[in-house]
Amino acid sequence: MFSTSFLKKSVFPLLVSIFFIFSCQKTSFDEPLIPLDDYKIVDGFSLQVVASEPLLDAPVTMDFDNQGRMWVVEMIGYMPNIEGIGEEEPLGRIAILEDLDQDGIADHSKVFLDNLVLPRAIAHLYGGLLYVEPPNLWFVEIDNDMPGKRTLVDSVYADAGNVEHQPNGLMMNLDNWIYNANSNFRYQRKNGKWIKEPTSYRGQWGITKDDFGRLYYNSNSNQIKGDFVLPNKVIRNQYLKPSENVNRTLNKNQRVYPLHPTSINRGYIEGNLDQDSMVVNTTAACGPLVYRGGQFPDEYNLNAFVCIPEANIIKRNILAFEGVKVAATQAWEGKEFIASTDEGFRPVNLFNGPDGAMYILDMHRGIIQHKAFISQYLTQHLADKQLDTIKTMGRVLKVTSNDKPLNAIPDFENASGAELVELLHSTNGWIRDRAQQLLITNSDNSIQEQLINLIRETKSFKTQIHALYTLDGLNLLSFELLNEVILTKTNHPKTIVHSLSLLENFVEKISVNSMKQLTTMLLKRNDQLIDFYLCTTLNPWIKLAKKEFLPYIEQLSMRYTDEPNYQEAIASSLSGLEESYLETYGKPKLLKETLAGIIQNKKDSVINPIYINVSVKEDARTNGLKLFRSICAACHGPSGDGITELAPPLRESEYVTGSIKRLASIVLHGLQGPVHVNGKLYELNGTMPGLANNKSLSDQDIVDIIRFLQNAYVHDKKSISTKEIKALRSKPPKNGKPYTEKELLEMNFEN
Repeated sequence: MFSTSFLKKSVFPLLVSIFFIFSCQKTSFDEPLIPLDDYKIVDGFSLQVVASEPLLDAPVTMDFDNQGRMWVVEMIGYMPNIEGIGEEEPLGRIAILEDLDQDGIADHSKVFLDNLVLPRAIAHLYGGLLYVEPPNLWFVEIDNDMPGKRTLVDSVYADAGNVEHQPNGLMMNLDNWIYNANSNFRYQRKNGKWIKEPTSYRGQWGITKDDFGRLYYNSNSNQIKGDFVLPNKVIRNQYLKPSENVNRTLNKNQRVYPLHPTSINRGYIEGNLDQDSMVVNTTAACGPLVYRGGQFPDEYNLNAFVCIPEANIIKRNILAFEGVKVAATQAWEGKEFIASTDEGFRPVNLFNGPDGAMYILDMHRGIIQHKAFISQYLTQHLADKQLDTIKTMGRVLKVTSNDKPLNAIPDFENASGAELVELLHSTNGWIRDRAQQLLITNSDNSIQEQLINLIRETKSFKTQIHALYTLDGLNLLSFELLNEVILTKTNHPKTIVHSLSLLENFVEKISVNSMKQLTTMLLKRNDQLIDFYLCTTLNPWIKLAKKEFLPYIEQLSMRYTDEPNYQEAIASSLSGLEESYLETYGKPKLLKETLAGIIQNKKDSVINPIYINVSVKEDARTNGLKLFRSICAACHGPSGDGITELAPPLRESEYVTGSIKRLASIVLHGLQGPVHVNGKLYELNGTMPGLANNKSLSDQDIVDIIRFLQNAYVHDKKSISTKEIKALRSKPPKNGKPYTEKELLEMNFEN
């Protein structure tokens, strides 16, 4: 038997240690009591924090599982400090947030995957989880909330580029294809195999869709952009880069209305801030969402909400649809849907929830601008306001209407095929989307007749479209069914155009006469939307039976002679037939000009870049940052503040802020001390070697290094070309040694 004294001296400390170890791995927490007094939301809505630190840190995107739980991607390593040092550490994770006491607020966090480097996207699909850890796109099976077998879907999904400019999104659209922002590829798993194919390049951070299947996105300075046309309908011709129907700016008004003075990256440029130091137009728009939840008032349905994190606001835009075109207008002048004076509020993504609410991913940190792009102006602001101390935080906020109850979340885990089909009636787009994908994943062909009856009996185009693409995903569609849907005059034109698109899977000689009859009948309807999609979907039929279908194209081109949207769609469908068409038809001026441009592009081998880009290109400043870190930072310090007795500071150095050709000459040919910087003498032990003889560095690499230095340490930036670098490369110091300060001061640099 152990004595009492032995227990006190040996066992008790051990038990304390064990308790301490396990308490550090805490997964359940007190629910957040975070006041939202600094947040203003429009009347009729409520804002609630449903998850916060310490459950999560730096959330950037999320998805819901079949139980309605939030799966959150935490990009913890992003800009861990004002210099961005340590970003490559494997700190990121994907966590499951749970509400164990069922009061609507997360109180438990369960790590699904950790030790990730800057993870950036997830999607619950095909019974598993699709996720991105650059450069890879992975699919992992889920076994009792644990990762199972992992499959590499794409090894170059995000193989280059700055963290701000790599692909993201992973949004499943109605057509069963997965689309991305900042990418020109889409993905699909069909019959157990992963497919990757080109699509139009879209946006920067975040992607969303409407009930019809159009895609929306944005860029930092453009809050809402979108496609007029369904995906991949106007990229049939590799020598045509469409501009009329894709990547359209929907709202030219970029005005924002913050509640307080704003710290932005280019605040020193005249016009970016008003007289009260508030940002005038958006500079960091991201994470758009077309609301489809059905819980908000009807006038909010299909509104486009946008994150404006630099100004701590969420903006509302009202979408308007006319013919094939989409336009957006700001809901209000002088106010926002949500605005806050909390400078830590950094909304970066928005999502429709299974309960009909809108969910906001708040990264909640002071620094959101990446080091490769951050200006000296903003760096100083962050330091002065101590915004760099706002980190290791993160929140999920929930927006609900005060007028309607939230949707009950269906029991997807135990729902039968018949019950899932009924969910295609839901007013909540998220529920319809998930029901469609589960029906396809479950491969339950027994629901074919129920889906067909649903298409025949319902008058909702939304339900019909989901049912059609469910049948498509199950390989249960037929030409006969689509023909029936198109011929049913009571069906909405949106249902008809999707049926036309799906008919492309049944292009056969035996169906040519039936397709001619359909086309003739549809042209008689004289419907703008149907006509437009005839322009886009006749392409494979023209290839099969040119003489039969080219006259229809000619009829459409004459019907819309002055409509560039239609003429572009026709030009896309005429791929490979440009010359012969111009010889026989080709009367409208717009079409002639477009086809002539395509013919010239063929001669010059100018192809739409989506067909030749195989990866994301590294932008100049990111390349410059990487080269600076690997070549220059060892002596000048990662922050450019210099290292005692090794190298002087670059910040406030006249050699960086002064003549750019002098700076380039130093980078190319080196510098030996002593040297004065900002009035201080630096007696250095070493010599800065030049990079001119480094054969691994191109002229563009030198330009990129200088561009990074200008961006990071200069208010009034200057630029230099590769041609100028090449000329300076051939003018080394006469003695063959690095420059001295005296030599540099005696040289006459014009800028």
